[in-house]
Amino acid sequence: MLPKSKVDLYAAIRRDSRQGLSNRALQRKYGVGFLTVQKALSSAWPEPRKPLPPRATRLDPFKPLIDEMLRADLDAPRKQRHTIKRIFERLLDEHYADGCTGRRRPGRRSRPLRGPGARHRAGR
Repeated sequence: MLPKSKVDLYAAIRRDSRQGLSNRALQRKYGVGFLTVQKALSSAWPEPRKPLPPRATRLDPFKPLIDEMLRADLDAPRKQRHTIKRIFERLLDEHYADGCTGRRRPGRRSRPLRGPGARHRAGR
């Protein structure tokens, strides 16, 4: 049975190495590569995972346009501001954003534009 965590895997590799198994045998037994065996033998703790870079979305090219619409809405009366649906429709009509499906994004982008103390009142 294979160890559940990487720390347990490293401990098992070190234990079997002390019992005389070769690096190649350790690789086969645990289904890992040469570098994993070397790292396990050199350190008891595995390296921390590297954070993944943020993934690009289909909405990325349109973010400046959404920000521009929301900035213009800061001066407009409350009832005349863009809704998420209206921003989405404008992206489709004016900017041919066919592959864009992010209708939740404008709400997230408007919070920083309103300012730190601004509150959103839904339904009023």
